[in-house]
Amino acid sequence: MKIMKNLSFFPSSRLAELAAQTPPSRDRYVDFLRAFSIAVVVFGHWLSAVILWDKNGIKIYNAVGIISGLWVTTWVLQVMPLFFFVGGFSNFITFDSFMRRGESLLAFWRTRLTRLLNPTIIFLGVWFIILLVLAIFLPGVARLVRCSILVFGPLWFLAVYIIVVLATPVMYKLHRLYHIWLIIALVTLTIIVDIIRFWLNIAVVSWINLVFVWLFVHQLGFFYGDGSLVRAQRWLYLIIALAGLVGLIILTNIGVYPKSMVGTGVEKVSNMSPPTLCIVVLTLWLVGLAMLLRGPINRWLAHQQPWMIVIWANSIIMTVYLWHLTAYAIAFLLLYPIGLGHQTDNALFWWLQRPVWIVVPCIFLAGLIAVFGSFERPARIRR
Repeated sequence: MKIMKNLSFFPSSRLAELAAQTPPSRDRYVDFLRAFSIAVVVFGHWLSAVILWDKNGIKIYNAVGIISGLWVTTWVLQVMPLFFFVGGFSNFITFDSFMRRGESLLAFWRTRLTRLLNPTIIFLGVWFIILLVLAIFLPGVARLVRCSILVFGPLWFLAVYIIVVLATPVMYKLHRLYHIWLIIALVTLTIIVDIIRFWLNIAVVSWINLVFVWLFVHQLGFFYGDGSLVRAQRWLYLIIALAGLVGLIILTNIGVYPKSMVGTGVEKVSNMSPPTLCIVVLTLWLVGLAMLLRGPINRWLAHQQPWMIVIWANSIIMTVYLWHLTAYAIAFLLLYPIGLGHQTDNALFWWLQRPVWIVVPCIFLAGLIAVFGSFERPARIRR
C-alpha cells in the first residue's frame, strides 16, 4: 500500500499530476535537500532532548552534551547549513528570473517571504491565545507558561532567513562582481569576529556572525544557482568536503571551540548560537558531501513515488518546522507523568525510549499538519 493513500490530508492525485508535469530542467535535488534538512532538524530535536521537570520548573538539555562521544553525530546531522545553502540557490534563481522579467524588488521580496510569514503568523496567533488562556484561567502554572516559550525556538531561523532574503539583491550584484572573492571576504570577517570574541574577550561582537556566517552559507548557494558547482568536477567536491572535515578536526582541538555543532546547554560556548568559524567549515564539509551524492540521489528522484513525497514535504515544510516542538511538548505532557522522559543515569533505558519519542510526537505533528498545513500549502497542491 502506498504511503500517500494512508494520509487523508495528502492530495495524492494532484501530486501525481504535478510530478508528471515537472519539467526536466528542474533541479529536484534542491527540493530533496530542503526537505531532508528540515526532517533531520525535527527528528534531531526529538531524539536529543533531555528534560528535567522539578519544583524549580522545566529545564531542557541536549543529550549531545551529556552522553560521551555523541558530539560526532552533529558533524553529519547539524544540517541547518544545507537549508541556507539551498535557500541561496532558490533566492538566486528567483531573483535572476525577476530581474530578467523586469519585475520590482518588492515583488521579489513579497514572493520569497509570503511562504515564510503566512504559517508563522498563524503559529504566533495560536500560541498567543494559548498563553493568554493559561495566564488568565490557570495562574498556578505560570512556570509552565514561561517554559512554553521554548516552542518558539525555531523562530531564530526565520529572523536570520528574512535578513538573507532582504540582502539577496545586493548579494546578487556583489556575486556577479566579485564571485569567489566575496566568499573569501565573508570568511575573513567571520574569523575577525571570532578573534575579537575569543582572544580579546569581547563576547558581544559574536552576534555579528549571525550575519556573516549565514550570508556565507547562503552565498555559497549562489554558486549552485549560477551553475558553477554543478559544472565542477567531482574531485572539487571531494576537496571541499575534506577541507571542511579537516577544518573541523583542527578547530575543535585548539581549545577554543567545542566539538559539538549544536548548543547543548552544558558547554559554555556554542558553535551555533551565535555561529562560529566552525559552522563555516561544517558547511564546506556538508556541501561537498551533498554535491558528491547529487548524482545518485537525482536518479532516485526521477522515479514518481519519491518525487511526489518530496513535493508534498516541501509544501508543508514551514508548518513542520514551526510546529514540531509543539508536538513534542504535547507528547511530553502526556508521557512524562507515566515515567517516560525522566532524566536517568541508565543510558540503555534512555535509548530504549527513543522510538517512543519519535512515534508519539509524529502522531501529534500529523494532526497539526492536517489543521495548519493548508495555510502554507500552495493552492496548486491543495486543489
